[in-house]
Amino acid sequence: MPTLYQQAEKNIRKTWLLITTFLLLIIGLGWFFSYQLNSSAILIGAVIFSSLMSFLSYWYSDKIILWTSRAHPISKRDYPELYRIVENLCLTAGLPLPKIYVIEEMAPNAFATGRDPAHSAIAVTQGLLQKLEKTELEGVIAHELSHIKNRDILLSSVIVVLVGFVALLSDWFIRWHWWFGRRRDENNQLAGIMSLIGLVLAILAPLIAKLIQLAISRQREFLADASGALLTRYPEGLARALEKIARDPLPVKSANSATAHLYFASPFKGKSLAKLFMTHPPVEERIKALRQMNLP
Repeated sequence: MPTLYQQAEKNIRKTWLLITTFLLLIIGLGWFFSYQLNSSAILIGAVIFSSLMSFLSYWYSDKIILWTSRAHPISKRDYPELYRIVENLCLTAGLPLPKIYVIEEMAPNAFATGRDPAHSAIAVTQGLLQKLEKTELEGVIAHELSHIKNRDILLSSVIVVLVGFVALLSDWFIRWHWWFGRRRDENNQLAGIMSLIGLVLAILAPLIAKLIQLAISRQREFLADASGALLTRYPEGLARALEKIARDPLPVKSANSATAHLYFASPFKGKSLAKLFMTHPPVEERIKALRQMNLP
């Protein structure tokens, strides 16, 4: 298992690789559209737009995520017990106090977001506060603080914005192909071939983005579990929290496929297509790993 410092450095490299790949993808699609429509302005627009999206995903992804999750900031006066838990664990971990948010939903869950430990936030649901015991809540908070310390949060937050945008771009291109592309294909064989290639890429792009999201998300959960258990010195609390959350039948209604990987456990419940693309490793494996830990 990599050390915390190695994991943090690895996540920073992955973030910049993801942003660079996104830039190249949008510029490439911009060139394709400019070729199809014989307009250099489209390519220029793609360069400007991809740069703007990358800037927004780095600096404002956390605010976008908290807004779409319907999380609202809280004060210490409103939730003194939650604040004390976060403050104590931050002192132990050597982290600055993140902003704390609450989501008004009864499904027990939580997530962390932000671009670095100095600009981070933790959001917890009302259900988490009401349904977990103190040691279990400490385990969940320690897990999320580990994501902050490991710098998982920047990579995970950027993924939300960029993966979501790739899906929207793909949908837009497919609609463009069927509305405008077919007439061009009848008159120009080369344009037809290029349009077909673009259509295939548009269909595959969101699938590839989703596979990247799954690969990154599942790897980081085991490390955050282990780091969180080391922080509280009580792996059983985190294991019991996982058991309770897994048994709870309520889904997080404000969660979606772009933000699901951020949560402590999968926010989706029941038998649905969402389970085919689970962003978390099986709960049973996480619990087993925690209960087999030998703390120094």
